[in-house]
Amino acid sequence: MLLEEELITRSQNGDIDAFEELVARYERKVYAIAYRFMGNPEDASDLAQEAFLKAFQSINGFRQEASFSTWICRIVSNVCRDQLRKAKRQSHNSLDEDVWLEEGSVKKQLQDAKPTPDELYERKELNEYLQGLINNLSPEYKMVVVLRDIQGYSYEEIAQILDCSLGTVKSRLNRARKALRDQINLESVGKGGRE
Repeated sequence: MLLEEELITRSQNGDIDAFEELVARYERKVYAIAYRFMGNPEDASDLAQEAFLKAFQSINGFRQEASFSTWICRIVSNVCRDQLRKAKRQSHNSLDEDVWLEEGSVKKQLQDAKPTPDELYERKELNEYLQGLINNLSPEYKMVVVLRDIQGYSYEEIAQILDCSLGTVKSRLNRARKALRDQINLESVGKGGRE
């Protein structure tokens, strides 16, 4: 198995097979980051591919001052941030809206998940709940939560990925976690008042 540095050098010299090996090593991580940002598999898959395409197009500019992992994570974070900005500017469709077909209208439907045991179902619900909370955060807060609490990057690595100071990372993470706590507290107060 080739060392990462050698794969990078070969990729910079136009070796597509070497770059494909880098993709194979990082595709799960890149997809996971994109999924946490976007909250759905279709967008995550598209944006992961876009991130690797951008990485391939700019591999010659990679100076190996940071790890390849940090570099590709910065790219996917930026791609997701750009997509979130675009989506924010576009109108949002409601799941309650009718979809008009030639035969008439039907209600939008979500794809049904396969039946699972109770524990897997509860875990799925928890993940969806947490993803919903994360989706409510601003892009800056969302990025630090995904990179630190989900992907496990150090504060220093996050500072490199986001190209900001260590203090900014810590501040954003603190504010993001507080915003998540506030959302949870608000929901629990709301549920307590209705029961």
